[in-house]
Amino acid sequence: MVSQTLELNSSENNQIAGRGLLITGLIIAMLFSALDNTIVGTAMPRIVGDLGGFSLMTWLTTAYMLTSTTVVPIAGKLADLLGRRTVYLAGLLIFILSSMLCGLAQTMEQLIWFRALQGIGGGIMMPMAMIIIGDMFTGKQRAKWQGVFGGIFGLSSVIGPQVGGWIVDSMNWHWIFFINLPVGILATIFIAMGLRGQRAQGPVKFDMAGMITMIIGIVTLLLALTFGGKEYAWGSWQIIGMFAVSAVSLLAFVLIEARTSEPILPVRLFKNRTFTVVNSIGFLMSVGMFGAIMFVPLFMQGIVGISASASGTVMTPLMITMIAASMIGGQLVHKIGVKIQMVMGMIVMAAGFLLLTTMNIDTTKLTASGIMVVLGLGMGLVMPLLTLTLQETFPKSELGVVTSSSQFFRQIGGTFGMTILGVVMNSKSDELLSSQLVPKLKQLPDQAAGIADQLAETIHTNPQGLYSTLLNPETLAQFPKTLADQIVPIVKNALIESLHSVFWFGLVFVLLGALLTLTLGKIKLESRSGKEEATAPEGAME
Repeated sequence: MVSQTLELNSSENNQIAGRGLLITGLIIAMLFSALDNTIVGTAMPRIVGDLGGFSLMTWLTTAYMLTSTTVVPIAGKLADLLGRRTVYLAGLLIFILSSMLCGLAQTMEQLIWFRALQGIGGGIMMPMAMIIIGDMFTGKQRAKWQGVFGGIFGLSSVIGPQVGGWIVDSMNWHWIFFINLPVGILATIFIAMGLRGQRAQGPVKFDMAGMITMIIGIVTLLLALTFGGKEYAWGSWQIIGMFAVSAVSLLAFVLIEARTSEPILPVRLFKNRTFTVVNSIGFLMSVGMFGAIMFVPLFMQGIVGISASASGTVMTPLMITMIAASMIGGQLVHKIGVKIQMVMGMIVMAAGFLLLTTMNIDTTKLTASGIMVVLGLGMGLVMPLLTLTLQETFPKSELGVVTSSSQFFRQIGGTFGMTILGVVMNSKSDELLSSQLVPKLKQLPDQAAGIADQLAETIHTNPQGLYSTLLNPETLAQFPKTLADQIVPIVKNALIESLHSVFWFGLVFVLLGALLTLTLGKIKLESRSGKEEATAPEGAME
């Protein structure tokens, strides 16, 4: 009897130790993968200065986004088929190897290809932490831990630029990638020790046709949204062609998924109201969310008149509040319920967007920071619940697919948001600047005709760049004072009105998401039996 008790205690201690190692590994892996993009953004000027290829600079971000977004749903399905341990460790190893290759890159073209490979590793890692949390904990515990991990992701946005700046200033840009090696190896060791494997029962069938059609459909869609209105006109054959290829490929994907035995994203899931509603909320919230993240810094630089680095600090309260709200929401949700908390969060977020529409030429940095607090509170209350709700609705056998779907639809929503709100911004700016600024430019003396024509052309092609140029103190110093006094009020007024249009559009998407939350049914946080939770196939090491 005593011997059996000792053996049980020893087994429990091993499980606790394994779970501790696993959670530590998950935290390290999520933090260093989430930090990567913000650090790379900070180091971009140094990279371009060293490697050249200024015209290719945007591909450093685009290549990563394309591969990471595309691989997310595939990773979720593979995690269900092959087991969490195999897929997660593969993603970690790809990320570590590609980080080393990025650090060794000698040309911009090499770096872009290695960033695309890094995106595959990052896309595998993105949903895996939430999937494993879904395996390890009961409903109420999941809410807490997903809030914590959501906070970690938000933290990376706050500290990423500072870490990136320190690495570049202290060493060189190569180390923003090399730093991933020791950190990634440590995370890999902890996860390998703490996460037990699971062998698939019977032959594993890969939906290759579904994978290929989905990859073609998503990549062409993202490329069209990325380059439309920038590299090519929206009505150009290149953009229309990409949209057409995407539509055909995604239609083929849906038809294939309806017939295959192991679909990447089972079509039948969309018949579940909770699945469709929750992913739609995540999509709409992400569309609106980028209205704040993208355009508030432009407002602060152009209207309030603070530097680019200082305008970035205005976003810090949003991230900090989002982190705090995610953690508090994880504790609060089991008291008030998923639906009520999600409704509250969406309403608070909508209130934040309504406040954004009130910002004007007299808005201070403090006022803007206060609005960011409101937005961060709303986002933090909602974001962890999107994954949690799906995990509580579906059986463990589909945990990987439904968890990765949540991440996937949010990423697609973010891309749509950047595109749609960017189009709104440029369209309104073109209208206002053409009617108000162009007549002023035509009144300039003949010797200034070249500058006037250049500015008029920029109004149609890159109004955001025009704002950055004309509202830059150093650029304005080159203009005669009388001319600057005429131009600046027009440009500032156009920027304010254009941003108000963006924020109103963002508010519409958030309100649509808020209305959808009202259609959610009651979600119980402990929907699985204690036996099923206790015998989860993958979690802490036995």
